[in-house]
Amino acid sequence: QVQLVESGGGLVQPGGSLRLSCAASGRIATIYDMGWYRQALGNQRELVAVITSGGSTTYADSVRGRFTISSDNAKRTMYLQMNTLRPEDTAVYYCNADIVFYSDTLAILRSDAWGQGTQVTVSS
Repeated sequence: QVQLVESGGGLVQPGGSLRLSCAASGRIATIYDMGWYRQALGNQRELVAVITSGGSTTYADSVRGRFTISSDNAKRTMYLQMNTLRPEDTAVYYCNADIVFYSDTLAILRSDAWGQGTQVTVSS
């Protein structure tokens, strides 16, 4: 099994910054694309940003220029630096990763893994 654990959420005033982290653990062989998604109350989950194993990045229009996605492959950790936060950025943020891992019997499996989510609230 693999596990993704997010951290770094919290309450911040408009214009402020937060840095989210997502750490992957387990018998991991390879991590392909990783991404951040968010879901505001009453809304569908939406893509925020994606980073490929090669380092290419994609951003939603609403966050481009304010958010930066990055990863540390050695630490199997992904980050989301969020600057100039707005009230409309308030949501639960989830990390997602396409992971190849070894089962208990050392079979090679692939998982579309999700973290448990971390709340980001932007309010004065």
